[in-house]
Amino acid sequence: MAAVKPLLETHELGRSFGGLRAVDGVDFSLPEGETHAIIGPNGAGKTTFVSLICGRVAPTDGRVVFDGKDISLMPAHKRVRAGIAYTFQITSVFANLTAFDNVALAVQRQLIDDHERGLSSRALTEHGMDALQKVGLGEYADKVAGNLSYGHQRLLEVAMGLALRPRLLILDEPTQGLSDSEIENFIALVRQIGEEATVLLIEHNMDVVMALAERITVMEQGRILAQGAPAEIRANQAVQQAYLGG
Repeated sequence: MAAVKPLLETHELGRSFGGLRAVDGVDFSLPEGETHAIIGPNGAGKTTFVSLICGRVAPTDGRVVFDGKDISLMPAHKRVRAGIAYTFQITSVFANLTAFDNVALAVQRQLIDDHERGLSSRALTEHGMDALQKVGLGEYADKVAGNLSYGHQRLLEVAMGLALRPRLLILDEPTQGLSDSEIENFIALVRQIGEEATVLLIEHNMDVVMALAERITVMEQGRILAQGAPAEIRANQAVQQAYLGG
């Protein structure tokens, strides 16, 4: 039986900013359907790495392969259509619009990209409300986004990403600013998302990482320090020394 190809791969991927090597020759593989966490100290290159994946930043060298296709030179908006959604890039909140209208913009774009004809207000409402309800914001649909709490704005970004129906959803520090109860709900949400999409998560909250990740990649100084299941990462002395506090 032939091995299943990974959904996402990077080969010797690198990015330099002047004399700084932010991402340094990273080889990475992500199977479809996996929930995978990237951790590491500040300045480890995590956000730059996922920015290279979603097209927000162009690589200095190396390749990004998505679903078997080299997308290294593909513009960010085309990567969205290919199925990659990155919350910070794709789902910027429009502060003067309602929560529903923010999600509806993403829904409408996705419906058009899917070549659906006869787009109706009913279809928009159903898709938009479904995304809001999944993140627990259904009751805030008519609230102006700029008036939502910081935590609710973060959840709105996730709803907008979900509305794009991505194959790969990249979440960069999604629990920052959330209350303990919101974090518990978020963990349940990501588990639900993981049934339909591949999830790549950058997160400092180790309780969240250990609860969600099937595998963890640890980055340090732009390189992969370690990779493995949560139990392996917990037991890795190099990781403990570099990141988990010994």
